[in-house]
Amino acid sequence: MIETDSGAIRERCKDTDAAFAVYFYTPMCGTCGVAEKMLGVIEAATSALPLYKCDINFAPDLAREWRIESVPCLMLIEQGACSRKVYAMRSVPDLYDVLKPLMTK
Repeated sequence: MIETDSGAIRERCKDTDAAFAVYFYTPMCGTCGVAEKMLGVIEAATSALPLYKCDINFAPDLAREWRIESVPCLMLIEQGACSRKVYAMRSVPDLYDVLKPLMTK
């Protein structure tokens, strides 16, 4: 996963043809750490996954604007806007199914 910030995410959203995911987390969150490991497994299995991560402490503007309710939060961005938010990171296969549509775009 590529560490990014709110400015880079906003720039990426300007490309309305781009489909990608942003994983919002906080460093001291144990659940966030587990979710990041699961996303790492998926990322290692495929090179076609446009996946970024952002410490929500450094993106309060996005947290408010996109109404991120808690972390971890996996946000799918399609056509420059949020198409889906995922808060429950149940398993690697479940996350893979969530991210699979982004791999074909």
